[in-house]
This record gives sequence, C-alpha cells and structure tokens, in this order.
Amino acid sequence: MSDPDIVVFRHSVHGRSPEAYADILRERLPDRDVRLADTRERVLELIEEAPVVTGAYLSEAELDRAENLELFACIYAGVGHLPLDALEAQDVAVTNGSGVHGPNIAEYALGALLTFTRGFHRAWQRQRRREYRSFQTRELTGATVTVVGLGAIGRTVIDRLEPFDVETLGVRYTPEKGGPTDEVLGFADAADAFARSDYVVLACPLTDETEGLIDEEALYTLPSDAVLVNVARGKVIDTDALVRALQRNRIRGAVLDVTDPEPLPSDHDLWTFSNVLLTPHNAGDTPHYYERVADILVENLRRVDETGAYEGLRNQTL
Repeated sequence: MSDPDIVVFRHSVHGRSPEAYADILRERLPDRDVRLADTRERVLELIEEAPVVTGAYLSEAELDRAENLELFACIYAGVGHLPLDALEAQDVAVTNGSGVHGPNIAEYALGALLTFTRGFHRAWQRQRRREYRSFQTRELTGATVTVVGLGAIGRTVIDRLEPFDVETLGVRYTPEKGGPTDEVLGFADAADAFARSDYVVLACPLTDETEGLIDEEALYTLPSDAVLVNVARGKVIDTDALVRALQRNRIRGAVLDVTDPEPLPSDHDLWTFSNVLLTPHNAGDTPHYYERVADILVENLRRVDETGAYEGLRNQTL
C-alpha cells in the first residue's frame, strides 16, 4: 500500500466523529490519499510516512516517528498544548483553526445578551414552577456592549450586534489598530469601558495580561445592572471575586461557558445562583466545525502546490 498524503488523527470535537472530517477532506481533495488513524497503533504506523497530519493533539513521541512530516494542521485555535519547540526543531509547519468558531460563539454571545435582556431565564424558572406571572424586561437597543478581544470571535460578535443599534466598545492589546467597534481602548483603559457597560463579552485569549482581568476591582467598576458573558477562558475571571459579587448583588448576572475550575464541581457556589447561566464549554460546538477546518487545510495545500513551500500559509503559527 502506498504512503498516505494526509493523516487525520482520531480526536473528536464535541463528540463529533473525526471520520466525518476525513470524509470531507476526501471529497475536497480527491487526488490525495486521506486516511483516518482510528487507533493508537494506526497513529504510530501512519505518522511515519505522512507529510501532512491534522488533529487536535500531537505528542513528542508521535513527532519522533514522523520522519516525513511537513505540516501539522491543528484543528484547535490554540496551539500552546503542542510540542512547539520540537516541531520547530524538526522544521514542521503548524497551522491552527482560528476563525472557525466565529459564527457559533457569536450566536452564543448574542443569545446570552438577549436572554438577560428579555428575561428568558426568568421565564424558564417560572415555567418550571408552573407560575404564570409577568415580569419586567429590557431592550438591547441603546445598550452599551463591551467586547474584550477583537479577534475572529470578537469581531463576529460585533457584526451580529450591528442590527440592534447598540453602542459598542472594544478592548484589545493594540488599540491603535482600531476595530469594528464604535470605540477601541487598550487594556490599560479597560476599567473605563467596564464602567460604561451594560454587557461585557469576554472573547480574549488567556495571557498574563488577561488572567484575572475580571477581578474584585473590575466587578466593583461594573454598573450594578451589568451582565458578564465569558466565552474566553475560565481564568480570565477571578471566580471567588465573581461569587462574592453575585452574593452581594453587585452585577445583574453572568453567562459562563467556561469556568475556573473546569469542569465546575457539583458543589460549587456558582450552581446556586438564579442569575447565572452555565454551559459546559459548549459555545464552540457547531455542525460545521469540520467543514471550516477543512477549508483552512484545503486552501493551504493548494498554496503549497503553487509555491512548493510550507510557508505563508493561512493561520500559520510556526
């Protein structure tokens, strides 16, 4: 049997089978031999000859066997979990899945804002009690929404908010680059944005600067009717400070797709608040995930065919 052109590792995403990813690649790249490494033994066997491997993880032990590897196409947006030094030493190009989450996570964020604006969480609670009683609601129109992080996800959140006639503030590392929001601030001025916000959407990567960004001081700075939405990473919020703020009614509520710790223990205080909505790191799920990461890989392989080099690729990080 000939050597494979592309090996798809056996990592599923939100329970979606990697076989679907392999099938999409076979359909789009009919001239290439695409194989699914569905067992540990197959991984070790196929990686020895494959020039291209795609998946969520790659260990140093696997890399040691990958004598012909030219490209590892990671299906996650982050690549910090990969053996980057070893990959660089072996001159392997690395790309990521940045951008594939934009539409789905933006829809999650918009749903979170509308839930608290129109009081859907209250309606669900009263429905469970079979309590037919009206309640006051709000309008998103005219509200101020701050989005922390203006990458692919943050920009798509802003795009989805455009029809709602809201004021938007963006917080990013390089405010001089501007952005799609009405105003762009740096992290040094984040407190100014928080003080003016009805809603804060966290869509930033976890870095030294963003870890603990929403701390006791930030929660004091937010207006008492502000709502916090976290689709970034759990450690962007100081969880203990958030619990204290909720206990003292310092903010209106929170929608958390990520937490610290994660998974959230069943006896954690965050489960007890009626104004907190929790989802199990699920905002990134979409039936189109594999189609979108396939878009990136297919485009890059066409570039390689044209240039003969694994350089200047879309989403290339190494």
